[in-house]
Amino acid sequence: MRVRFAFAALVLTLCLQAQQRGGTVQTDKVAAVNSGANPYAVIRDSARLSVEGRTWGGSNGVAIDRDGKSVWATDRCSPGTAPGCLGTKANPVHLFDESGKEVRSFGGGMFVWPHGIHVDGDGNVWVTDARAASVEELKNFPGEDKKGSVVVKFSPEGKVLLTLGKPGVRGNPPEALTDPTDVVTDPGNGDVYVAESHTDVADPNLAARISVFDKNGKFLRSIGKTGTGPGEFRTPHALEFDSKGQLVVTDRHNHRIQILTKAGKFVLEYDGFGRTSGLAIDKNDVIYTADSESTERVHAGWQRGIRIGSLKDGKVTTFIPPHVVPNSADGAMGEGIAIDAAGNVYTAEAQLRGITKYVKR
Repeated sequence: MRVRFAFAALVLTLCLQAQQRGGTVQTDKVAAVNSGANPYAVIRDSARLSVEGRTWGGSNGVAIDRDGKSVWATDRCSPGTAPGCLGTKANPVHLFDESGKEVRSFGGGMFVWPHGIHVDGDGNVWVTDARAASVEELKNFPGEDKKGSVVVKFSPEGKVLLTLGKPGVRGNPPEALTDPTDVVTDPGNGDVYVAESHTDVADPNLAARISVFDKNGKFLRSIGKTGTGPGEFRTPHALEFDSKGQLVVTDRHNHRIQILTKAGKFVLEYDGFGRTSGLAIDKNDVIYTADSESTERVHAGWQRGIRIGSLKDGKVTTFIPPHVVPNSADGAMGEGIAIDAAGNVYTAEAQLRGITKYVKR
């Protein structure tokens, strides 16, 4: 019973952190965008975990393979917010073919809370582990202290090629990382950009930055700091590059999208995409975002959903509302988002669990 209560307390704490009111003086003035064309049909549970024959844990990350059609995704090994992958050898990294059949999975016993996922130009798979085990969790799962709060680069077959950060340690680069949420590589030179952190935004020691490494893992610099001004962040949750080579960041708790140069210079922000968790950008600079958290409490007037628009002007042209599922804690709307070469959209469901596919009608 003690273990159960400890997990329940942790889940409640994490949920309250996620539900704190966000925004900035500027974003609070923006009228809610809850409408737009919706040319998509919804396919729930579009991918099954057939390799291990188990049900999905909460999923935060989804990405498209370099073939343009196969789908990669992460899951947290178990239902709910905690304990994630602690105490299990389940594989949290999965590859599916275009029909949703699982091809392979790997990464068992390596992660605490798998989160973001990225496929680079060589087909390698990068996965972030967005937290380390707490002191209380280590009492329940002894020996699990050497995992968490890192970024791992895998070959497509699951061989570990590189680890950024020190497993099990939260801190500052180059020695460690703090609860990394997402990772993306520069298609030009291979530099690695890591978003930190998933820490409680009320923490006075909140780390909110983008840390940059070269392709061999050498630390180069950090971009940004905690705050609400230009180039500052509170929960930088997803990263992508646009066609100009600019870094696009979902600054989730500040309710905005920020565009920066690779050096970290602020370019502009867009405030019409909601409390954005997930981000994808196509070759025409169409931006696909997933708002998995908006509620009256944290973002009054805004609905959860997928908002699609242009990076050229920041206008939302498509709004896909949450698919209605009885008793779903999130409405439901996924966190991670990806788009394949055929224009199909995929979201990773953190609460409902699994992968949802959106097909153009």
